[in-house]
Amino acid sequence: MRYVQLRAFHQVAISGGFSRAAEALFLTQPAISDQVRKLEEEYDVLLFNRNKKQVTLTSQGQRLLEITHRMFETEQQALELLTESRALRSGTLRIVADAAHHLLHILGAFRDRYPGVQVSVRSGNTETVISSLYSYEADIGVLGEMPAGRDFEMLKLNSTPIIAFVSADHPLATRKSLTLNQLAQEPLVMRERGSKTRKKLEDLAAALNVELRPAIEAEGREAVREIVASGAGVGFVSAAEFGHDSRLAPISINAPETLMDEALICLRERSGGKLVRAFLDTARSMSND
Repeated sequence: MRYVQLRAFHQVAISGGFSRAAEALFLTQPAISDQVRKLEEEYDVLLFNRNKKQVTLTSQGQRLLEITHRMFETEQQALELLTESRALRSGTLRIVADAAHHLLHILGAFRDRYPGVQVSVRSGNTETVISSLYSYEADIGVLGEMPAGRDFEMLKLNSTPIIAFVSADHPLATRKSLTLNQLAQEPLVMRERGSKTRKKLEDLAAALNVELRPAIEAEGREAVREIVASGAGVGFVSAAEFGHDSRLAPISINAPETLMDEALICLRERSGGKLVRAFLDTARSMSND
């Protein structure tokens, strides 16, 4: 088994095609195809289903990809160890967050410590965060629920209750607290399915025998905020994510308190990476201040 064959297979698998893999490895497409073909022939396995429009992994290919993910991640960590100072001067850290609000103070401190590091932040719900970490499309995730299992290293940031909110000129804007049943009588603006906030809210409603029917379903927290600010209905968010917006008024939910945890997470096998460790250490030092 040759390293170049595994590298070619891995790049095709993560790129989704032979031509894109060739571009990423600065090789020709025939060279990449030849390496993968030799690997399949030598071990009498089919790693890819090939047709004119797309290339997909077979079950054997998927199992091999799980191994090569670990293999090339270990190689990357070895490279980072040997070039530690360089990584912390000019590396790239990829973050996917269900709410960037929780990151702002950490990002500022991290940039002060490591001004040469490029940081990319994109948004997504809990499912997106976890899938991005598993597929190595992100280094660190931020989400409102700590996942079960031992695959992740986690650092809890805060824990705050879910609240309702309306536009500042809404008839309910002066109310400090309402029951969930009272809120359910209003047009509800709710997150997409897959949102942990929505799931927890629906679990609470089921326990109280209250039916929550969204009048508007929006993808993303900011979309919900803007729709509610227009006066279209009642939204829900964790208290930590409500922030300060003069267009909106918060309303406590008179029900058993439902808390949203917010945590930084990364795959445990990637927690030794220099940039990941530097970011977690920065966050941890701030929580201890």
